[in-house]
Amino acid sequence: MSIWQAIILAIIEGITEFLPVSSTGHMIIASSFMGISHLEFTKMFTVNIQFGAILSVVVLYWKRFFQSIDFYFKLFVAFLPAAVLGFLLNDVIDAMLENVLVVAISLLVGGIILIFIDRIANDNTADREISYFDAVKIGFFQCIAMIPGVSRSASTIIGGMLQGLSRKQAAEFSFFLAVPTMAAAGGYKLLKTYDTIQGEDIKVLLIGNLIAFIVAMLAIKFFISFLTKYGFKVFGYYRIILGLILLGLLASGYKLDIV
Repeated sequence: MSIWQAIILAIIEGITEFLPVSSTGHMIIASSFMGISHLEFTKMFTVNIQFGAILSVVVLYWKRFFQSIDFYFKLFVAFLPAAVLGFLLNDVIDAMLENVLVVAISLLVGGIILIFIDRIANDNTADREISYFDAVKIGFFQCIAMIPGVSRSASTIIGGMLQGLSRKQAAEFSFFLAVPTMAAAGGYKLLKTYDTIQGEDIKVLLIGNLIAFIVAMLAIKFFISFLTKYGFKVFGYYRIILGLILLGLLASGYKLDIV
């Protein structure tokens, strides 16, 4: 992987990680077009640069993130379902990370759901206390995002709204939940592959994390404002269009870097 390929993937990660469009799906698409999706370092890189993205949440929300023990326990119970299933299904998830067809279908189906979610879960203007039961249910919604193209952000925000949370509150809890979830995924991947990292790879990883951090901070600020005002429809239409384009390319025999 070249520096420029790393920069492109890091920008994509920063923009899409907290938007309901699937950062993993976009990085699979981008790396496939660049011909590097089959490389083991690419898979490790796309997970590792999530450290930069989640650091942006801690920096932007540091006063709220470092609050009560109760808050951390709720994050923990929301994190548990994905931690258990992610460990058990790690090989299956890795296999799906190489499949653009899975991404295309997930983008399409997820886009249709996003268009209608505002009608199903009306926005509440007043925030309320998130219960442990709310946290657990949101955690199970997060597990759906193990399918590439679904979007962790979309699944957890929708899960929160279906529990009666406002768009803003559901989005912010999704951001907070990203910290333990992505830190665990990145740490586990790093633990499995650290012995394959070369000196030049460290430079690429550092650059990728820095760019993902900066871009993610900007994306979070934009997303909260946009979501509060306009909801999910624009993201839904975007997903549908992108999913149809990918399906069209695959049906026409266009060769993507799929193993």
